[in-house]
Amino acid sequence: MRWNLRLAAANRGIWQASELQRQLAQHGLVISAGKMSHLWSGQPASIKLADLDVLCAVLGCQVGELLIPEPSAVTRPNAGADADPAVVNAPPRVVPRRRDGRSIPPR
Repeated sequence: MRWNLRLAAANRGIWQASELQRQLAQHGLVISAGKMSHLWSGQPASIKLADLDVLCAVLGCQVGELLIPEPSAVTRPNAGADADPAVVNAPPRVVPRRRDGRSIPPR
């Protein structure tokens, strides 16, 4: 994912982080100067969904304008050329267990 806050804010006439910080505070989201600087100029490692809601409300945008997917950046596991795709994509097998701690007899 690519963080796109600065461009989304610029599209709405907000050119400074302090201006956005003030508007967020008016909507109940008080952010420290350090965190605001990181949101404005960096790529946040995490963000609360509630904070994302307030950002979208202040900017009048959708989440998809702030978070741009980059599927090409995702590394795919090397399954090998001869691997069966059905086996590679199969969910893990669930093994039932008894609650009393005893093992289940073999089939």
